[in-house]
Amino acid sequence: MSKIIATAAIRGAHKIVEKALAKYEEAVKKFGKEQEIGFPNTAYYLPIIYAMLGYPVKRLGDCQEVLEEAKRLLPAIPSDKLWLPYLGPALDAGMATFFAEEILEAIRYLEEPNFYTKTEEPVGDNIWLGAADDVIFRKRGVEFVDGTAPGFAACLGAPPAEEIAEKIAHELLEKTLYVFMHSETNGVRMAEQLKARRVQLGWPTRLIPFGPTTSSVVFAIGFACRVAMAFGGIKPGDYLGNLLYNKDRTFAFVLAFGPVSDEWYANAAGAINWGFPTISDWDIPEIRPFGVCTYEHVVSKVPYDELVERALEVRGLKVTAVKLDIPVSYAPAFEGERVRKGDLYLECGGGRTPAVEVLISKPLDEVEDGKIEVFGPEINEVEKLGLEGPPYRLPFAIVVEVAGANMQEDFEAILERQFHHLINYAQGVMHIGQRNIMWLRISKAAAEKGFLFKHIGMILYAKLRQEFGAIVDKCQVKIYTEEEKVKEIIEFAKEVYAKRDARIAGLTDEGVDVYYSCTLCQSFAPSHVCVITPERIGMCGAYNWLDGKACYEIDPTGPNQPIEKGECLDERLGQYTGINDFVKKASGGKVQQVSLYSIMVDPMTACGCFECIAAMLPTCNGIMIVNRDFMGMTPSGMKFTTMAGMVGGGQVTPGFMGVSKHYITSRKFLLAEGGLKRVVWMPKMLKEELKDRLKARAEELGVPDLIEKIADETVAATEDEVREWIEKVKHPVLEMDPLM
Repeated sequence: MSKIIATAAIRGAHKIVEKALAKYEEAVKKFGKEQEIGFPNTAYYLPIIYAMLGYPVKRLGDCQEVLEEAKRLLPAIPSDKLWLPYLGPALDAGMATFFAEEILEAIRYLEEPNFYTKTEEPVGDNIWLGAADDVIFRKRGVEFVDGTAPGFAACLGAPPAEEIAEKIAHELLEKTLYVFMHSETNGVRMAEQLKARRVQLGWPTRLIPFGPTTSSVVFAIGFACRVAMAFGGIKPGDYLGNLLYNKDRTFAFVLAFGPVSDEWYANAAGAINWGFPTISDWDIPEIRPFGVCTYEHVVSKVPYDELVERALEVRGLKVTAVKLDIPVSYAPAFEGERVRKGDLYLECGGGRTPAVEVLISKPLDEVEDGKIEVFGPEINEVEKLGLEGPPYRLPFAIVVEVAGANMQEDFEAILERQFHHLINYAQGVMHIGQRNIMWLRISKAAAEKGFLFKHIGMILYAKLRQEFGAIVDKCQVKIYTEEEKVKEIIEFAKEVYAKRDARIAGLTDEGVDVYYSCTLCQSFAPSHVCVITPERIGMCGAYNWLDGKACYEIDPTGPNQPIEKGECLDERLGQYTGINDFVKKASGGKVQQVSLYSIMVDPMTACGCFECIAAMLPTCNGIMIVNRDFMGMTPSGMKFTTMAGMVGGGQVTPGFMGVSKHYITSRKFLLAEGGLKRVVWMPKMLKEELKDRLKARAEELGVPDLIEKIADETVAATEDEVREWIEKVKHPVLEMDPLM
């Protein structure tokens, strides 16, 4: 252990705790101890404090007890005559640092409510986003569950040049990591460097400017703590469980640019508690022996062209990225990038021009593997066509033809749905929608680098062959930009879509003997097992029964396994011997049985990725549904985020259940409790989003005006008000049997 680092970290921690104490006393005089305090729109209070101590900081006065704990954790600043301290005291100092900094940031929200944007992206000239609220967190935290994002780099300060900052950021993104940015080096901040290079910042692009000061590091560490609590089932106050969880599952590290201050050392020591090492470009003492971190704790003087690879090596993260021969960067991080009007070079579809995309399967002898053809003008030829622009506009059709010994017609739609994210992974290319409502945008920067339509074909060919090699033996791509031919393909594609839709719509739970599991999220929620049926899509909304079938064909040992239904134990509840046996084994014995169609009796577990939560309202004899985008209080007296803590992590909570939006209008939705007629409240935004499907289902049930009888926040905010509403409109739930 480096005495220099430990001493500096402890010294820095003392400075930060003293600063927090002074700021707290000042705030109490101004606002009083009863003043509400916290990070906006989150059920996790101040998440590091909540995760480590189990203590919810709700009012300003609550900070006093936490600051006393921080003072108790602080070791004495070591004497020059002693070789002590070692790692333990430095780690305690780091933890005290984070407690103090969370309080500093909470007081900042109180004193300067507009300091942070509190949004997903910068607003105007303000690039500092602040702590992620629970809507952002739930949306992005899922990526830490499914492996889309294995971790993050918390960057302190700024590299010496804008070009280096952009290169490092892109390297991190290409490794599928998030980039969290904090603090400054000699007055320069990395986020501002990227902005100067016209790089898009924000959660959609994984480049997060949390804050301009060092204390904003708590937003990054707090995010990791929330992942463990929300998706991993780690309870608040289980500090050891949270630390180990993040060490083993969240591949994060700190990149420190420039001279390291005592305060930076204190924050680095704090991060080591979670197993997050620090890698620096500066010549500072190192901590090489293995200990709390997987490998080294502090590594210094790393050249910029080796920094990212060295950081991954130190953290023990292995990322396999396929290099494509295209002129732009390619990574999942670019999926959220937007091509705005000022940056737009060329667009296709989106109502501007006719456009369509379709994938079809053909016999092996009719597909030439790797063949990519473009019929009509290429991107680099549009300026010669005499079109008005930029932005230029062209009709567009893409036809992908695949063949394989294991390829089935049912898999076509699944492969076709991959186009959206596979194309979006290309930097400077934006893809929206699907089928014949797709919209493609190419940025000026991508066009200047030489990006062409043929590169879209190369992307789709390479990724479909790589990711679906078990069913795709051959693949060829045809792209058309001639209007008459595009219109002809649109008519052909409509026939394909209609045939698919009829086939999927005809599937019922009774019509198949095999359902499919999804245990993709067990790395975060070990006891969670999702059972997917033809009429019950996965609660995340991403996987239907055909997806499960295809994924099993593609990867027979993967998270989607066939489940023989077995003997029916209760048709109304949807309980089967085969399903119970599978769930019991797959959950490690934590879940003994599950009802497919009930919220009250053995409801299905959830990990935290659900689109909505269904919950009982006892005095209304009904069920409310709330989607994760609804920020307000529900009639249950809880916000979505609070309920999510009760439902997620593989827990079984009768009366509460995670559901997908699609499942709400299924014939099997809450079948045991009376289905959609049992629903008495849902947010207006959700009613509007599902309006057509809700209306169709209500007509099937013989209650065509059911949507109007379901309360929303505009007519009822409490359970009593919901009860008054359903009595006023004579909701059918009034005539239904008691839930309990």
